[in-house]
Amino acid sequence: MSEMTRRSFFGKTIAAIMGLIGLGLGIPLFGYAVLPTLRKREEPWSEVGPLNLVEINRPKEMDVVRSLSSGWMKTNTVRSIWAYKRPDGAVVAFSPICTHLGCGYRWSEGDQKFLCPCHNSVFDLDGRVLAGPAPRPLDALPTKVEGDRLFVLYQEFKAGLSKKEEI
Repeated sequence: MSEMTRRSFFGKTIAAIMGLIGLGLGIPLFGYAVLPTLRKREEPWSEVGPLNLVEINRPKEMDVVRSLSSGWMKTNTVRSIWAYKRPDGAVVAFSPICTHLGCGYRWSEGDQKFLCPCHNSVFDLDGRVLAGPAPRPLDALPTKVEGDRLFVLYQEFKAGLSKKEEI
C-alpha cells in the first residue's frame, strides 16, 4: 500500500470539496429547472362573480379569468361562459363554443333557445341539440358556489366530435 503524500491528500480533499459544492448547487438547480415541467398542469377553479348575477332559467354570458400554471409560467386568459340557475338553485354553465365547428352561439330570449349562426344548430336550455349539424349537446362545465360567489372549472373541448374530448 502506498503512502499518501501531502500533495495527493490536498488534491483529493479539494476534489471532494468541489464535488460537494457542485452537488449543493446542482440539486436546487435541477429542482427549479426540471421538476416543474414534470408536474401535472393544475386546473384551478375560476371565479365567475356574484351568484346574484345568475338568474333562474335566463342564461347570461359571463367573463371568466382563467389562470393556468404550467411549469414555472403562469398565464391569465379571459374566456366567457353561459350560466343560469335552475329553479332548484343548481347553477348550470356551458362552454361558449358550439360543438359543431367551434363558432360562438347566442341565447335567444324570444325563442328560449341557444342559436348558432354559423350552421343553424339549435340547443334547448339544458344544452340538448334540437336542430342542425351539431354532433353533441353543449359542453357543460363543472360549477361550485362558495358563499355568494360562483366558480367554474373552465375547460375547452374539440369541436365536431360526437363525444366530449378535452383539448
